[in-house]
Amino acid sequence: MNANTLSQDFGIEPSADLKNILMEYAKINKNYTAAIREVKTKLEILDDDFQLLHKHNPIHHMESRVKSPESILEKLTRKGYDLDLNHISKQLLDIGGIRVICHYVDDIYTVAQLLKKQDDITVIREIDYIKNPKPNGYRSLHLVVEVPVFFVNRVEKIPVEVQIRTMAMDFWASLEHQLRYKAEGEIPKFIADELKECSENIADSDLQMQKIHSFLEDLDKFTPK
Repeated sequence: MNANTLSQDFGIEPSADLKNILMEYAKINKNYTAAIREVKTKLEILDDDFQLLHKHNPIHHMESRVKSPESILEKLTRKGYDLDLNHISKQLLDIGGIRVICHYVDDIYTVAQLLKKQDDITVIREIDYIKNPKPNGYRSLHLVVEVPVFFVNRVEKIPVEVQIRTMAMDFWASLEHQLRYKAEGEIPKFIADELKECSENIADSDLQMQKIHSFLEDLDKFTPK
């Protein structure tokens, strides 16, 4: 985090205003890190319990992050919002994020359903980019959930974005992001078309793997022990 960069890029006075923003970001980082920890713990417990009951872990692994101050201010500026970090949780719902990587497509909806039905979780937003992929081919299930975080002298409800996808979807999204960055955001149409075709092929493979997994599970149920 570079104070001079923030000052130059966002037109913030390099004095009291900038100091206040940096101090406020430290609080934001602490709060959202705590909220991420709460949601990750819930997901880890659900994954362990599902394994105990069904002999299968729906979650392969998880990644998490809190947006940097540069990223937060850039998004506030791009959307025309006031650069006031005191009200940031109402303006931006993706400051704290968790990416949940699952084995199979069915696992995505299993994890989402188990998380959503917990009493202290409030679903603020849900977008299904698996059933309705983005025009570029991106697939994932996006949830924004609000979770209570218990601090020493207060309780805060903090939103966390949870992106749930298969390993195959994550593979495509990571490479697409890397290629778009390399092309500085402007990918030629023929390459964009190829990337979308790759996404469709990967989605077909996901469904095939799901069918194989479901078949083997059914076979195991009816096999004499």
